Amino acid sequence: MDMYRTHSCGQLRESDINEKVTLSGWVQKTRDKGFVIWIDLRDRYGITQLVLDEDRTASKLLKLARELGREFVVQVKGEVIERASKNPNIPTGNIEVLVEELVVLNPSKTPPFTIENETDGGEDLRMKYRYLDIRRNPVKNNLIFRSKVTMEVRKYLSDQGFIEVETPYLIKSTPEGARDFVVPSRMNEGQFYALPQSPQTFKQLLMVGGLDKYFQIVKCFRDEDLRADRQPEFTQIDCEMAFVEQEDILNAFEGLTKHLLKQINGVDISAFPRISYDDAMRIYGNDKPDIRFGMEFGELNPIAQHKNFTVFNSAELVVGIAVPGAGDYSRKEIDALVEWVKRPQIGAKGMVYVKYNKDGSFKSSVDKFYDQEDLAKWAAATEAQKGDLICVLSGDAHKTRTQLSALRMEMARRLQLRKPDEFAPLWVTDFPLLELDEETGHYHAMHHPFTSPKPGQLELLETNPGAVRANAYDLVLNGNEIGGGSIRIHDKEVQSTMLRHLGFTPEEAKAQFGFLMDAFQYGAPPHGGIAFGLDRLVAILGGQETIRDFIAFPKNNNGRDVMIDAPAPIDNAQLKELGLKLDV
Repeated sequence: MDMYRTHSCGQLRESDINEKVTLSGWVQKTRDKGFVIWIDLRDRYGITQLVLDEDRTASKLLKLARELGREFVVQVKGEVIERASKNPNIPTGNIEVLVEELVVLNPSKTPPFTIENETDGGEDLRMKYRYLDIRRNPVKNNLIFRSKVTMEVRKYLSDQGFIEVETPYLIKSTPEGARDFVVPSRMNEGQFYALPQSPQTFKQLLMVGGLDKYFQIVKCFRDEDLRADRQPEFTQIDCEMAFVEQEDILNAFEGLTKHLLKQINGVDISAFPRISYDDAMRIYGNDKPDIRFGMEFGELNPIAQHKNFTVFNSAELVVGIAVPGAGDYSRKEIDALVEWVKRPQIGAKGMVYVKYNKDGSFKSSVDKFYDQEDLAKWAAATEAQKGDLICVLSGDAHKTRTQLSALRMEMARRLQLRKPDEFAPLWVTDFPLLELDEETGHYHAMHHPFTSPKPGQLELLETNPGAVRANAYDLVLNGNEIGGGSIRIHDKEVQSTMLRHLGFTPEEAKAQFGFLMDAFQYGAPPHGGIAFGLDRLVAILGGQETIRDFIAFPKNNNGRDVMIDAPAPIDNAQLKELGLKLDV
């Protein structure tokens, strides 16, 4: 045979009947009826059924076909014929290939799990043999989907005049943000590079360099605890623009988001609502609210703290949500809900409930303290309708909002209100510039130390730093932060002031960020940008929220690659060469 294949395994149709073809791929399964053998041959593009029988196939070929196992790599040559028992579930289901020649290109051990859409392999096993897992359609299709999204991002940004620039992976460690991964330098013994948590300072320097519009699809690294939507190495769509204000950034990247939703999901989105950080926390209890459904918070302090119910009277905040259609929950179901909010992960001490009955009456767990008129006010404050269940939590304001936010999302999940094919973007703006660390009493940057204060608020840094708002914004999609950015500081003195308030001495500021502040002295333009989390964005566009499903070779929850067994020790000779301490 002079070529491995003339067609893919998903390509042949009835129009190809009577053609001589060559196919290559993996044996999905074989079915041997004695006088006839069917083989499903699979490649990335699909499955083609092969047929061999006693009437038309040489006995030597039949013998070879019977020796094939799952995942053998084979090449066949034969004639496309009409399939007797057609399969409408696959595109090639009307044809099959009558095999005339068969070559085993590589045999295969029996795989540790079945290469099927619904496999018998657990996650740990599939992670160990990820190269086999990628052969399964769900994983393969996720990676193809990711490629499609990435291509659309590049196309859109390039068409908008953005220049793709690569920035270094071996950089300087800085004390801000998460922990760095560090890399020892052999040529500079005792000194270390860090892997970038983001290309932040480099993209600002590109603006100083006059490139005006930059983007990069870039790997970033953070040595932090993991969860389903977090990996030690992740990919950003990193962007920066010069001579812009916040409105310019928001408009530009609404455009990108609209483009992706249209091209990838066929969805037209026109509205990108905006909400301040303070309002998001007050109404939804978190700074990345899912607005595909209601259940907005209703604050009940004025109408719940006038009776002798000590739990509410001693609380900083009494707040509730109306769960649509849950007013018919049984006592057992409500008790289970109370236990859910009391779990350590949520941390509530209990929950008060009110059933808003369809006849307009109310039944609550606090009927001893509140009459029907009181409960009607609660219903009005939470915008409850007849048939709803009002769930009320109380206590410390911040903790209670966080707990009720978790309950809101859980009820939306149970009621199937978080539909993966619905998309609701939202800008969250006006974040605090600084956050107070209660343990140390020091402020740290909520985003990063290069974020500019809102216009006119710089002076507040000296008198009331906690009140300063950042010229920053997050783009939220379906309850997930998919992008975040800010207008940057571009003045050396302002940057020095910011670093001083973050606890840097002038010497420390110069040692860590002197190169950036020096650059600001050479005509740095006003600039700002945003970074999208590509892994998370792709997962949401794909109707899921676990980013690991869209990464070719992900780490597990302990940050390990169980396939290649990394991280791993290195030997003493290598340690010595790097100038690192040897084992004793």
